[in-house]
Amino acid sequence: MSAQCEVTGKRAVGAPMSLFERWLSLWVALCIVAGVAVGQLFPALFQALGRMEVAQVNLPVGVLIWVMIIPMLMKIDFGALHQVKSHWKGIGVTLFVNWAVKPFSMAFLAWLFLRHWCAPYLPAEQLDSYIAGLILLAAAPCTAMVFVWSQLTRGEPYFTLSQVALNDTIMIFAFAPIVGLLLGLSAITVPWATLFTSVVLYIVLPVILAQLWRKVLLKQGQTKFDATLARLGHLSILALLATLVLLFAFQGKAILDQPLIIALLAVPILIQVFFNSALAYWLNRKVGEKHSVACPSALIGASNFFELAVAAAISLFGFESGAALATVVGVLIEVPVMLLVVKIVNRSKGWYEAAIS
Repeated sequence: MSAQCEVTGKRAVGAPMSLFERWLSLWVALCIVAGVAVGQLFPALFQALGRMEVAQVNLPVGVLIWVMIIPMLMKIDFGALHQVKSHWKGIGVTLFVNWAVKPFSMAFLAWLFLRHWCAPYLPAEQLDSYIAGLILLAAAPCTAMVFVWSQLTRGEPYFTLSQVALNDTIMIFAFAPIVGLLLGLSAITVPWATLFTSVVLYIVLPVILAQLWRKVLLKQGQTKFDATLARLGHLSILALLATLVLLFAFQGKAILDQPLIIALLAVPILIQVFFNSALAYWLNRKVGEKHSVACPSALIGASNFFELAVAAAISLFGFESGAALATVVGVLIEVPVMLLVVKIVNRSKGWYEAAIS
């Protein structure tokens, strides 16, 4: 890896948690209140925004999603993929949890909780949509926020970079087939054309544009790259908040009618986060990986690329769908739950290293 890429990698992984990231759950809660309020006050305006579509892609949301995703993807150094061999056991554990366990465990939990245990408390016409939203959430491994979690656990920076780069590469090819398979197994109609369109719009094209922009900026120097990424980060935050307000403006009536929906949707998300993070952490311990690899592995194995999940849910099922609401619940609980996982892996370092010393 070049010296320039090494500096970029260390800064990406070692960036401190911003004020927005630390209080993400609070901002989401405020967006819920604001979105529900303006949706009830100005229903015609939001109906007009919802009709602004081309080929089933909502244009306002499409623009907002790109503004959210591209700055995050610019942090990824695909040149770090050659580091995979350095921590192949940890890479293997994370890939197993991300792609062979997490989507399927979430599909099972969604089926168990939403279609059976909690079904009497949820609108029957939205059950399939809620399940679809949770599947979309679990099928996309986290990207940008993982750098924060890794830094908080003193994780190995090059492992984190290479793992995220590898996951993004796999996501281009695996996201649509896995989502399609699990929706089919859940007896949910798979809109294949829209699903592949979402992959192209929200994974393939943003990755290409982000990496091209990254290369151009790095040629102008590290200072230029950092300054541009900082400015784009602020726009990304505003785009996320605007998207959440739009979503809750459309979801307002459903939330007011049944306020327990958000709590019920949070249950399978919470269970899968703790299950997958614990599984990845334990497996790394069993194969003898060091603690600085096991921590980011556990966090990557548990967290989600919720921006992509929200975008795909809107494209596939619409603003007013249960799928869109389910993905946003993932945003709501992401930070406090992941901070708890960070605290657990940090405090259990002695227990972890006693088995591999």
